[in-house]
Amino acid sequence: MSAAAALRVDYLPLARLAQQPSPWWRGVLGVVGFESAPPLNGMAAAIPVTASGTPLLGSDTPLCEVWQLADPDLDGCRVDCSGHVRYRHGEPMLFGCASLDETEARRDGESPAATLRRVTELAYRDIFRVMEHSGYPHLIRVWHYLPDINAECDGDERYRHFNSARHSAFAQASADGAGVFPAASALGSRQGSAFSIHFLAARCEPVMIENPRQISAYHYPRQYGEHCPLFSRACILGTGPGAHLFVSGTASIIGHETIHSGDEVAQTRETLTNIAALLEQANRRAPGGRFDLDALKYKVYVRHRRDQPAIAAELGRWLQAQTAVVYLEADVCREDLLVEIEAIGTAGASV
Repeated sequence: MSAAAALRVDYLPLARLAQQPSPWWRGVLGVVGFESAPPLNGMAAAIPVTASGTPLLGSDTPLCEVWQLADPDLDGCRVDCSGHVRYRHGEPMLFGCASLDETEARRDGESPAATLRRVTELAYRDIFRVMEHSGYPHLIRVWHYLPDINAECDGDERYRHFNSARHSAFAQASADGAGVFPAASALGSRQGSAFSIHFLAARCEPVMIENPRQISAYHYPRQYGEHCPLFSRACILGTGPGAHLFVSGTASIIGHETIHSGDEVAQTRETLTNIAALLEQANRRAPGGRFDLDALKYKVYVRHRRDQPAIAAELGRWLQAQTAVVYLEADVCREDLLVEIEAIGTAGASV
């Protein structure tokens, strides 16, 4: 078994989550609610829990995302807090989350942009501190959710202010440098939501993957802001069967430019083509294991809920009916992008 093989993620109905016995929770690293954080009681109350603030689409059954160790080291799996981060770890992974309310955090006389930058840097400062103190030095995957991501704020887009703060946080941690950034997503949560981050860190160093169809995000030209988005297109953790692939938020971008503006179906098709290109690269870098498009688990972020049926129909032309897909309503980091897709997969897995 590879170092990553014990990790799994499932999208479970809230009702099923409430029925799980106490022993089952021992291996749970963290729980992510979509529209809101699920209430957890008993043994589960000690689990780090957060919410993305992105309403579920295409389903009447409330779901949540559960990160779990299939074969946990029960003695080593514990919950702790550091600053704004609540986290739990057990060999070989750490899950952590942080949520900061910008309205509550704003200081007298501070501009909204300055508040966003400060809370972003605070969250990352605490994340890097957790990684250092807990012995999980490699940041694998990060999810960011901030309200009004495309709104103008103090003369620039909120997403660009966030990117500048992320750049500063990595620089302060001496972690900046091409090719060492985690896989990541940044989406717009519903208005009024807190700024929310959750992440995975590991003891083992990942292999970073870039897409030959795209310029690496950390090399984007200045037209996308003073500081580039700092993330890798994907990363692999582990080797051989059981290794994990984490695909960053992926969209209809070739080179660095958005294509198929205004066409949600064509954007979905181009996004899947980009993910297929990442899988081709990953399979070259993962000897002894193989990742398949149908065997990935997907989260699909849809800007306009009216587009969800057409996007789902296009995914149905690419993927088997049994493939796990969750649809969420969220603003994408560029206003001309209508859909963004992220994924996780295990080498050698089947649908």
